[in-house]
Amino acid sequence: MTVKTKVTTDQAPQAIGPYSQAIKAAGMVYCSGQIPLDPKTGEIVGNGIEEQVRRAIENLKAVLEAAGSSLEKVVKTTVYLKNMDDFATVNKIYAEYFSADYPARSVVEVSRLPKNVLVEIEAIAICE
Repeated sequence: MTVKTKVTTDQAPQAIGPYSQAIKAAGMVYCSGQIPLDPKTGEIVGNGIEEQVRRAIENLKAVLEAAGSSLEKVVKTTVYLKNMDDFATVNKIYAEYFSADYPARSVVEVSRLPKNVLVEIEAIAICE
């Protein structure tokens, strides 16, 4: 029987719907998408892609750490962008947080994200 455990931290925004910040199961942690919300105020951080990507990754990092994992243990990410023209900027910032060997990744342009933010990032990581 597979056991799953809900992961919660006040260092990242609380779920704004019927989902968990992350779920741990079978030695892995599955993180819900993180958007650029300040975990203390619940307000969107920044108007530009740079500030929003940094906040989304910091939120993701907090959830991973609450699960007993880290950015270094991420094996797959999915990045949702409002505008694919921001791809190069996202890559630059992403490379500051993730080191070689980089996780597998998908980047998708979407028509709209929660709260009309510019980016959302989700991840799957090893949790040992």
